[in-house]
Amino acid sequence: MNLLKDKSSDGWLILGILLVSFNLRPSITAVGPLIPFIREDMNLSNGLAGFLTTLPLLTFATFSLFSAGIGNRLGKAKAIFMGLLILGTGSVLRVSAGPFALYLGTALTGIGIVICNVLLIPLVKSRMPSKTGKVMALFSTGMSLLAAIATAVSVPLAQGLGWGWRGSLLFWTSFLFLALLVWWPQLAFSPKPQKQIEKMGISVWRSRLAWQVTLFMGVQSLLFFTLITWLPDMMIDKGLSATHAGLMASMMQVVGLLGTLFAPVVASRFRQQSGIAVSIGAIYLLGFSTLFSPTIWLNVLGIAVVGLGMGASISLAYLLIALRTKNDRYTAGLSGMAQSAGYFLAAFGPMLFGMAFDQWQDWDMLVYLMLVSSLFFTGFGYLAGRNRTV
Repeated sequence: MNLLKDKSSDGWLILGILLVSFNLRPSITAVGPLIPFIREDMNLSNGLAGFLTTLPLLTFATFSLFSAGIGNRLGKAKAIFMGLLILGTGSVLRVSAGPFALYLGTALTGIGIVICNVLLIPLVKSRMPSKTGKVMALFSTGMSLLAAIATAVSVPLAQGLGWGWRGSLLFWTSFLFLALLVWWPQLAFSPKPQKQIEKMGISVWRSRLAWQVTLFMGVQSLLFFTLITWLPDMMIDKGLSATHAGLMASMMQVVGLLGTLFAPVVASRFRQQSGIAVSIGAIYLLGFSTLFSPTIWLNVLGIAVVGLGMGASISLAYLLIALRTKNDRYTAGLSGMAQSAGYFLAAFGPMLFGMAFDQWQDWDMLVYLMLVSSLFFTGFGYLAGRNRTV
């Protein structure tokens, strides 16, 4: 009976994790294709429009520092539930009024997302240690799947159904209700933890390995969020419609599902993951190089290659947080550190490129930024992939 109960509770937990993952990217990835509409409606510059993607990353960076503490105080499951509520509040607020509500609501969505992001990894490691690779693959795949769908349908929802950019962004809150409902039983399975007297031997912030994992997370996040923000505008400038540009960005993420699903499963079978990280870096360099070409079909092919790398890199980054730590307490510490310093680095990408484009009006600068970042990704990935633990 206890075995059946354990299997049943694991099943509900996995379903809950999948539904939570559905809510952690659409509020960001749906914005990129809608930036032209938001910019016109709100009379924003390219720099301020890019800040709509940068702002959640800044909140990721800031509140990652406190997420582990919130989890220790409330219990991880209760803190994740609270994160979903904050995400829903921000999603409604940002479409309710003018620019102030837009940016405040966007900040709240980032706070809600990062609480869930930081705490799900140690929760999985503590409750299902033998399934960490598979569950993290499912988590990353669910997150990437809804991110791709949101990118693809945000413009059709706004234009085709006549909802406007506000209605298009608000649509994604519908998934929150289902996630909250299914996650509710986890509140009882994860009570407030007891105070722990034992201290960690070393702070993750003093670990060279922890910084290598953090910088790997940061560069892969910079690549993703900068490209997902500006790729649609870039392709519109090359002659695609807003709908087709959004579909291209979505295609990148759909192809990436293959990498997202299989990379952590394969990587967890090896003692070291350096070779996989270097291979993903080579994929990036090949794919991004095609964006110099004015030929659309070659751009599409290159973006598909990039998508495969991006899907693999996000799931590998989450897996490395679990593999490079001795226990779930270190995992929570490294998860908070990697998503704090890492997303702080990533936050500069969309806004700084927007400001640079306002000045020079040259899309090749985006390609150069992606190529240089890919080289850093490869180096940090090689170091973080070596078989050591914090």
